[in-house]
Amino acid sequence: MKLETQRLLLRNINESYVEDILRIRSNEVINQFVRRNSPKNSYDALQFILTIKKNTQNNQTFYWGISLKEQLNLIGTICLWNFSEDRKTAEVGYELLPEYHRQGIMSEALKAVLDFGCNELHLQEIVAITNTFNENSKGLLLKHHFVLQEGREDEGFPDNIIFSLQRASGGSHESE
Repeated sequence: MKLETQRLLLRNINESYVEDILRIRSNEVINQFVRRNSPKNSYDALQFILTIKKNTQNNQTFYWGISLKEQLNLIGTICLWNFSEDRKTAEVGYELLPEYHRQGIMSEALKAVLDFGCNELHLQEIVAITNTFNENSKGLLLKHHFVLQEGREDEGFPDNIIFSLQRASGGSHESE
């Protein structure tokens, strides 16, 4: 499932993106806000890609690599995952190499994925969990009309806060 925006291609990832995934998921700036097992080498990155491919084929996740249209290499990723049992709620996750921050790239990618989630998957709610100290991520979510969920906690991750985007009844997702 490929999505396209004015500047970006959001594409399925496969084994040819091992080095890009390794570079993105092991980046120290990105990982200061994310608790995960980062890949240590190409083998780890390949294992991650194979897991993503399996989860995508099973419709457990929609996962895209982000690239600028004139480039082949990935500069980030974005996904819809953690679907509710009734498939009306999903979580969005994203990451972007620091040298591409503050250029509107993730905003453009997020808008495409939110439109896909609301219009193609008919999601009623999209949740985003981010670190309290990740100002860029919080600003991105607020720009796209996510609302901070006071009192909702990310179990086991006390530094995280939860945002939610509710689909207006009968309408589609609107964003600038």
